[in-house]
Amino acid sequence: MPRYIYPAVFTQEDDGGYCVNFPDVEGCYTQGNTLEEALDMAKDVLCLMLYTVEEDGLPINKPSDIKTLTIDNNSFVTLISCDTLEYRKSFDNKAIKKTLTIPNWLNIEAERCGINFSQTLQEALKQKLNIC
Repeated sequence: MPRYIYPAVFTQEDDGGYCVNFPDVEGCYTQGNTLEEALDMAKDVLCLMLYTVEEDGLPINKPSDIKTLTIDNNSFVTLISCDTLEYRKSFDNKAIKKTLTIPNWLNIEAERCGINFSQTLQEALKQKLNIC
């Protein structure tokens, strides 16, 4: 499941900036000098942390109900969403080599037509996986 929504606790600091933490995602913290910056950073850090958990094959904690979180007067809770598939597309574009086998007649016809095998395979995989 590459789409997630988690509660984040935003705490306003004395200098006007914001610290952000995600109670359900271990080690998931960030900050911003403005609320807008803190929101952007929160989405980015959440995606990075959940992407890492997915890559490590570890279980992903379920998000808490925001009504159950206890906060102080300088804090508020909001939901942050992220899509680790979109994150992966943006930051994990390293090309890897795959060896495949096709019939010789198909190879000859494809080469005659100038078909780019890598592009065709990528398009077919995206279609098969229902990825835009």
